[in-house]
Amino acid sequence: MKKQIKPTSRQKEMLSIIYKYINNSGYPPSIEEMRENLKVSSNQSVLDLLYHLEKKQMIKRVEGIARSITILPLGYEILDKSRLAPFLGASHAGAPVNMLDIQGEWIPLPGKDVAKLNREVFVLKVNGDSMINSGIDDGDMVLVQSQKEFSSGDLVLADLNGDSTIKRFISDDNPPYIYLKPENPKYEIIPFTHEMRLVGKIVSIIKNNELKGVN
Repeated sequence: MKKQIKPTSRQKEMLSIIYKYINNSGYPPSIEEMRENLKVSSNQSVLDLLYHLEKKQMIKRVEGIARSITILPLGYEILDKSRLAPFLGASHAGAPVNMLDIQGEWIPLPGKDVAKLNREVFVLKVNGDSMINSGIDDGDMVLVQSQKEFSSGDLVLADLNGDSTIKRFISDDNPPYIYLKPENPKYEIIPFTHEMRLVGKIVSIIKNNELKGVN
């Protein structure tokens, strides 16, 4: 078994500052804000701590992009905190509509198990009733996990040439072979085309601040 590399007390303090800042403000802290919270005068001290946290796979950063810090599953485990997920607006469970990209709002996810998901996740609010028979009602929020491979029967977030919709992905031996299926008989299936792509898999439904499994 691989031995877990623990952070130093100073590294854990930095990790906690990042978590609190995202939770309170909706976006990661800047170098200056981290320096002020750590009460140090040098940017290099901050950069060194970030380097070691990244090397220990507790955070990741995108080079050249400000405020691009993301806490990884191990970071949440070290802090013993609920995972934070960005709220990206609304997607329709009905006719496809444009998905709003809302910056600066993050949602703490209930339960510690979700912190262990090893892929990027985000939260969407559902508008519409086309997925009610799968337990997704109008006004619910869903937790979406970004991925590239999908199986027939997965509940998915699909991009339909710029518009988004939540449906069940079906791959069948009979025409139309590959399509998106609503879970409400008043809606019709959507045959899959080359302009469409699957963005992520719906892994949980959030109702009354509780994570529910998907059918």
